[in-house]
Amino acid sequence: MVSSADSYDTKGVAHPSLARGLRSVGFGIIIGLCMAVLRGQSVGNTLIYSSCIALVCWFSIDLGRHFVAGRLKSSSSAGRGWPGWPAMIAVVVAGSGLGFFGGNALGDLLTGQRTPYLFLLAQDPRRTVGELLFVILPAVAITYFFYSRGLIADREAAAQAAQRQAAESRLRLLEAQLEPHMFFNTLANLHVLIGLDPPRAQAMLDQLIAFLRATLSGSQAVAHPLRAEFARTRDYLALMQVRMQERLQVQFDLPPALADIPVPPLLLQPLVENSVKHGLEPSVTGGRIAVGAARDGASLVLTVRDTGVGLSNADSALPGRIAAGIAGDRTNFGVRQVRERLATHYGDAASFSLSPATDADGGTLAVIRLPIADAWRAS
Repeated sequence: MVSSADSYDTKGVAHPSLARGLRSVGFGIIIGLCMAVLRGQSVGNTLIYSSCIALVCWFSIDLGRHFVAGRLKSSSSAGRGWPGWPAMIAVVVAGSGLGFFGGNALGDLLTGQRTPYLFLLAQDPRRTVGELLFVILPAVAITYFFYSRGLIADREAAAQAAQRQAAESRLRLLEAQLEPHMFFNTLANLHVLIGLDPPRAQAMLDQLIAFLRATLSGSQAVAHPLRAEFARTRDYLALMQVRMQERLQVQFDLPPALADIPVPPLLLQPLVENSVKHGLEPSVTGGRIAVGAARDGASLVLTVRDTGVGLSNADSALPGRIAAGIAGDRTNFGVRQVRERLATHYGDAASFSLSPATDADGGTLAVIRLPIADAWRAS
C-alpha cells in the first residue's frame, strides 16, 4: 500500500529506516480510514490490515530497491539505494504484491481471521487485481512524493554548500587584505624607530619575526579556538609594547569555559590595532587595553576596551552611527573588515558596536556579539 523511497537529509544521506517505516505506516492508516469510510467496513479491522500491508510494503520495497541498486553497478545513484525510475517501478510493483499478500497474512495472524486471497486469485482474478491496484497505485504515488522530497533536500544541501564555500572564500579574501594592512603599519613603526632608537627597533623586529612564525599556520584556518585568537592578540600587543613601552598596559580576561569556542581568525586584532592607533597613540600618557570574553545567554560577547583619547566630539554627536559601528575617523580599514567578516560569517545573527566608554577612565569600548551555537557549527 505504501512505499518509502529514499528521502535525503541536507548531507545527502538517507534518513533512518525506522523513520521511513513510520511514515509508511502513517500513510497506510490514512488510506485504511478512507477505505473503511467508503466501503462501510469495520474501522478497527481495516486499520490493522492497512497498517500491516503498509509495513510489509515498506520493508519489501525498501529492501528491494537497495538490492537492485547494488546490482546495477553502472547506476550513478546505486550507492544511495536508488536504482532509477524504470527499475524502481518494477521494485514498487513487486514489493506491493508482496506487501498485499504478506500484509493480509500478518493481519490474519493478528485478528485470527482468514483472508482467502490465494483462492480469490484463482476464482475471481478481477477482484484480486483490483485490490492489488489499490495498493500499487498509492505506492507509486508515495514513492514519487518521497523521491521529490529527496531531490528538494539535495538541491537545498547543494545551495547551502555553495553559500558556505562563497562565505569561506570571502573570509579568505578579507583576511588576505587585513594581514598585509597590519604588517604595513608595523613596518612603518619600525621605520620610525630605526632612526630614533635602533635597539628598540631591533627588539621590535625580533618580536615581529616571532609573531609571524607563531601565527603563520593558524592564519589559514576558517575558524580557530577563542584561546588562539586571544594568543594572537596577545602576541600583537607584545609587539606594540616594544615600541610604546610603559605607555601601553594590557589586560586579558578569557574564562576557561569559553576558550574552545571557534571564531574566525583576526577578529580581535583589528579592534586592538584600532585602539592603539586611535586611542592610545594620540595620548601623551598612553593607557590600557583590556580584551575580554563573556557569555550572555546564547551569545558570546567579546570586548576590546581602551582608556585612550576616546571618540571625538563630532563622533559622539552621532550615537546612531556609532551604534552601527560607524564612528568618524575610527571607521578605518580594520574596523570595516570586522563588520564585513561578521556579516559574511554570521549574517544578522552577530552584531558589532563601537561607543564611548561610560566610566571615569574614559576611552572607547568595542563589543562583538556572536551566537554560540553558530560559532560551534563553524568548526
